[in-house]
Amino acid sequence: MKGVHEPMRRDGRLFLPAMVAIGAALSSAPSDLTPVRSLQSGPMLGYSEPREVLLWAQTSGPARVKFVYWDEEEPRERYETGEKATVRSEAFIARVVADGVRPGRRYGYEVHVDGSRVERPYPMRFQARLPRAAFGGGPTGLSEVRIALGSCFWAPDPDEPPRARPGPDYGIFSAIAALRPDLMLWLGDNVYLRDMDTSSRTGLLSRYGHNRALPELQPLLASTHHYAIWDDHDFGPNDSDRAYRDKHLSREVFTLYWGNPGAGIEGSPGITTRFDWADVEFFLLDNRWNRTPNMRSTGRRQVLGEVQMDWLVDALSSSRATFKVVVSGGQVLNPVRTAETYANFPEERLELLRRIEEERLQGVLFVSGDRHFSELSRMERPGTYPLYDLTVSPLATWVERNGDREANTLRVPGTLVAEQSFGILEVEGPRGERRLTMSVLDGAGVRKWTRTIQAAELRHTAQ
Repeated sequence: MKGVHEPMRRDGRLFLPAMVAIGAALSSAPSDLTPVRSLQSGPMLGYSEPREVLLWAQTSGPARVKFVYWDEEEPRERYETGEKATVRSEAFIARVVADGVRPGRRYGYEVHVDGSRVERPYPMRFQARLPRAAFGGGPTGLSEVRIALGSCFWAPDPDEPPRARPGPDYGIFSAIAALRPDLMLWLGDNVYLRDMDTSSRTGLLSRYGHNRALPELQPLLASTHHYAIWDDHDFGPNDSDRAYRDKHLSREVFTLYWGNPGAGIEGSPGITTRFDWADVEFFLLDNRWNRTPNMRSTGRRQVLGEVQMDWLVDALSSSRATFKVVVSGGQVLNPVRTAETYANFPEERLELLRRIEEERLQGVLFVSGDRHFSELSRMERPGTYPLYDLTVSPLATWVERNGDREANTLRVPGTLVAEQSFGILEVEGPRGERRLTMSVLDGAGVRKWTRTIQAAELRHTAQ
């Protein structure tokens, strides 16, 4: 059945129908990605809504970009987006909306630059998501959702000194693409800004453009819908906070390079937003825009700030999703006051946990990045359901090998992974019996561990 994902095999790898052919195309892609006309990066898929989908591409100079697309079940009828002229002031980026789509349908597509089709040696497909009300059935099987997760992506420059080049293995992006996730959540530090980048718009654009053009990344960009938050390294300097001088420039560049459905909320103009997919809703937090400097010792210490905190509680309260995934750049539940965990801001952290409990919010779990290792934290809460925080890192940079020395008393035994890794969330099951399976995989796509949570496990018990 089109669109239905098969379950995980027991040999430690995830596979889908026709994976051999797809894998062959992906493995050969990087060497085939020679510049064609003026396409520098992409195409990339941004947000997906039932009636429109955002498509993205970047050219290496002024050009005219449009997309041609077709329903995979009715391939003879072609649709075209409007044509976008790329300009230097916008880093030659085209953000174009495909508005001829129908809910729940899958589409093949092409990108055209200056009137000519650009060939790419890998699958190029997108989907218009089903409205939330339709998640529980129907013949399409689209209520089964596969979500990729990852954070921390360093792409070294050729002219940087050898000590600054950790030499990460970019094959991890092919491993993710081979699983054909519906969407990917980038959990922050998706770009590592250097000191020379953070003081100018030119520097920010240059660094983002350098990362986005990585050849190994292109197949993943072209067939998975991408949503992102930032952490310190793609917001500004290391450990950057609300005092960062150029945060408005950083937000401008972030929104150029990513395709989220929104950026910022009333009273807090950062990158906060929310979106849903089937019966899962995602709440993308901004842990930098309002953040108190780490060295401040007086006044209110905050990560989210009052406006964003109220927004999050309101949004979780109004959500009808089965699973409510709160996405944060830094760890939320880890009780150790190390690195930049939320535990360094105990008053606000306790306020968040208290309000989740007092509002009796159902189905809440956290995902986070930042730490250069992966782990699952579980917080027991007397009288109600436990909270989880799935931390996934790094995609492609150095690995923290000493995570086992950290006294995270909430770590679920057997879930610490100190190597290149990414996460997969799979949501499936009939209405009323939904389940979420989380897995962490290494850079080759080999499963390191898996845990399944039934929706009923994230519900308050009757009093």
